[in-house]
Parts: sequence; structure tokens; C-alpha cells
Amino acid sequence: MNQMGFYFDQTRCIGCYTCSVACKDWHNIPEKVNWRQIKVLEDGKFPNLYLAYLSSSCYHCKEPPCIKVCPVGAIKKREKDGIVIVESSKCLGNEECDSKCLKACPYDIPQFGPERGGKMQKCDFCLERLEKGQQTICVEACPMFALDAGPLDELKDKYGDVVEAEGFKYFEKFKPSILHKPKLKNLD
Repeated sequence: MNQMGFYFDQTRCIGCYTCSVACKDWHNIPEKVNWRQIKVLEDGKFPNLYLAYLSSSCYHCKEPPCIKVCPVGAIKKREKDGIVIVESSKCLGNEECDSKCLKACPYDIPQFGPERGGKMQKCDFCLERLEKGQQTICVEACPMFALDAGPLDELKDKYGDVVEAEGFKYFEKFKPSILHKPKLKNLD
């Protein structure tokens, strides 16, 4: 399997939300749902301030906890590329499911649609774009070139294998498919 994954350069991100807005627009995602989320990280006291951002989406974990807890098997991991997908036709929806997938994900990524009976949804690695040989929409839209996506081995060769970042905890148990260039705090 050629595990697909993301790279995020925290030193380049300016918190413009372009990646999140592009994703939302491209996939026609409903209000109150975001497949790509931006966290604002602030610390320090004037004049020693720290500001960073963390752009997050489904990390398409090598050992996804959401799959194991779905009561109807609506979440699957593709064998050929490790992308974790949701079969919405199988999902019980926000009224019948007890949200085990949301509770199992340490990154709070899966979300139910806001409508009555809304199905669980999350980043699908822009499968329709991937099948055409195109880059994910979040990577293509980023004006600061802070994101990249592709086979994890190729991303490691290109960027190194740092998995931790400010505001992010790597769980070895799940092996999220993400690499980072962290923005380090220097508050001295």
C-alpha cells in the first residue's frame, strides 16, 4: 500500500483560512461543518508573543480508531492508498448513532451534517481530484505553500519525518499520516 498523507509547514501558515474555504466550496460542505479546520495558537506576554496556526483535516491514520467503533461499518480504509472514506449510505446518521466515531478520534475530525439525519462526513483526500491526477484542493489553494499531500514516503523524502507540531499530538497507536515543520516557541 502506498499510504497517502499530508505535510503542513506551520512556519508558513498565516491563518488565512484559504485551505478551509476552498475545501468547503469545492465539496459543497454545509454550514457548521468543516473538513479542514484551523486552530489559532497564542501564547506569551508582550513583548514576547507567540502566534501559530494548525491546519487539520482527517489524517487518514494507518490504524484509524473511527473504523473500529463504527457500528455499521460505514468507515473504510482503501487498500491501495490508505485513504479513510465514509460510505454515507451505510451511516446511521446524527439521530440514530451514538457518535462513537467522533468520540474515538483524538483529533475531533468526523462530523455529522447539521440536518436531521445528517450523515458523518470528513476529508476524503479529494478522491475525485486524485483519480484525475490532480492535487487536493486545500494544497492547491494555499497561497503560502504551507500544505502538501501525496504518498507519505515521498513526503518524508522531501520534507523529513517530523510528526509533532505546536497544538498537535502524534498518537503512535493510530499513526496519523501527517508530517510537520513545526513553528517553535521562543518566548525568552
